[in-house]
Amino acid sequence: MEIDYRMLPHHNILCIDMKSFYASCAAVMHGLDPLECYLAVVGNLQQPGSVVLAASPRLKKDYGIQTGSRLFEIPTDKNIRRVEAKMALYLRISMEITRLLNRYVPKEAIHVYSVDESFLKLDGTMQLWGDAWTAAQKIRDEIFREFQLTCSIGIGPNMLLSKLCLDLEAKKTGIAKWTYEDVPKKLWTVSPLRKIWGIGRRMERTLNNMGIFNVGQLAAYNPALLEKKFGIMGMQLYYHAWGVDLSELGAPMMAGQISFGKSQILLRDYKEKHEIAAVILEMCEEVARRAREHGKAGRTISLGIGYSEKEFGGGFLRSKSVEDPTNVTMTVYKVCLDLFEAHYNGKSVRQISIALSNMTDHGTYQLNLFEPNQIRKRELGYVMDHIRRRHGTASLLRAVSYTEAGTTRIRAGLVGGHKA
Repeated sequence: MEIDYRMLPHHNILCIDMKSFYASCAAVMHGLDPLECYLAVVGNLQQPGSVVLAASPRLKKDYGIQTGSRLFEIPTDKNIRRVEAKMALYLRISMEITRLLNRYVPKEAIHVYSVDESFLKLDGTMQLWGDAWTAAQKIRDEIFREFQLTCSIGIGPNMLLSKLCLDLEAKKTGIAKWTYEDVPKKLWTVSPLRKIWGIGRRMERTLNNMGIFNVGQLAAYNPALLEKKFGIMGMQLYYHAWGVDLSELGAPMMAGQISFGKSQILLRDYKEKHEIAAVILEMCEEVARRAREHGKAGRTISLGIGYSEKEFGGGFLRSKSVEDPTNVTMTVYKVCLDLFEAHYNGKSVRQISIALSNMTDHGTYQLNLFEPNQIRKRELGYVMDHIRRRHGTASLLRAVSYTEAGTTRIRAGLVGGHKA
């Protein structure tokens, strides 16, 4: 089966990535050259185990410190500057960069993928800015002139190829462009598969077990077998291997939320079961609140536990479905506790994730004669949400948040999980 690229969209899409964004912003604020200084942005300088959120390019290259390293792993060297994250500032700079992009295209042609990455659709702007390459150079130069920040830009006929172009080539060269004709020589040779946007380590292992080790082998695989193995995701993998992406700009954000979840890397290893349960309860409160805010309830509850690297990592992810859709905190918590008790092996916990999926509108509710208080429990959740919206997240907390195990009080003053 071969793809006829003549039948596919040929847009001019830029994928723009700010190079080491947090570290570069911090460097500029301290009067340093982002590309030459040794700087690490850390969540909390008072905690040796705090995560390195960003490292300057030179720090990565010369010292091997990467995003996700720990504060205690940074060498004691007078040339290395350690700074705490200022998330509110980084978000404000990100918004200003988006306003700059808005000078080149209308708002509906901008898709903000993350704080430091955006897609731009340049269709119809050639008379104003020239071809896509010329426009990319102008945008890159203007961002540097106004913010002293560097960026990389991938150009492609769709969102997928522009992103792959960015990750696999433009991050090394500054600006790069891929077309459909480049797929065989630039995409099919890529290995390992986790280099490809959307393929994680677990998916990569499964594909490797099927004899697929590079993108070319994936493109040559029988699509019917991929669909049988992975469902609709299998066909998406097949078409992505050919560089095919029919999604519209912004579609991933507008398609509707199918689940509500929260993941948290703990500030220390949690060994005691009652402490782990306390954090699970806090996170269930947050997940249920998000569902209530959107007028949704879910039937499937998932709990993920990641063990400490000191005990060789590992963990589990398990799900359980309930008969009636719920957004009641304690109902979600009870299911999570059942999953935890059934699968926990006693090792220290460093990461917890909780998700509520298989969603339906919260008005769709089946009365249960054996649980007459369910309606009152639901209403209590909405009352608590109203109080928190009016007086702040920390205005109404459960007792576990005031214990040594609780994390909500600390995180209430954070932006994106880090200091504002």
